[in-house]
Amino acid sequence: MTYSQPTIVASDLEGVLVPEIWIAVAEETGIEQLRLTTREVADYDRLMQMRIGILRTHKLGLAEIQRVIATLRPLPGAVEFVRWVRERSQFIIISDTFYEFAAPLMAQMDFPTIFCHSLIIDGDGMISGYRMRLEHPKRRSVAALQEIGFRVLAMGDSYNDIAMLEVADHGLLFCPPDNVVADYPHFPIARNYDEARRFLEDNLFAPKT
Repeated sequence: MTYSQPTIVASDLEGVLVPEIWIAVAEETGIEQLRLTTREVADYDRLMQMRIGILRTHKLGLAEIQRVIATLRPLPGAVEFVRWVRERSQFIIISDTFYEFAAPLMAQMDFPTIFCHSLIIDGDGMISGYRMRLEHPKRRSVAALQEIGFRVLAMGDSYNDIAMLEVADHGLLFCPPDNVVADYPHFPIARNYDEARRFLEDNLFAPKT
């Protein structure tokens, strides 16, 4: 007897499907410290507090960042990959970005569901803080999907993705930096979307008996 449990792919956003937003801001503004991401800094709150302080020092508000985001496009092949997954499975993006950043990028990928966070904006249009959707959002989101009956593959590239990769039925590192690979050598790796497709076909879409 074959049992086809419903499946869902939970993917990170930046570095997996779209360019790193903060790196794009760093390139536009020339502020090198904004190049740091969760690929280098495992403590997300420390990273965000640093970013907010830098933006305030340089008097850069939400509008300036959104202008940079408006110039970004999904990574080559990402739109086709998302379409391919959605034809075969449920698909959701679980990201540590913010709804105020993500909207134009979601439009370019035909509006997949995204779980992320929210920014706190003061009266001058400056980012004064952020509000997490919940504590440990990536791990808890994947665990909740499993609790309601889904078999989950989680895909990410950075330290902040590891918790959801560990709890998922299958975890996949996508184009990770060498330091993440060195720290978590037990995860399989896809270096491009074709390899990710093959991993999905072999591990998630194959019937479970």
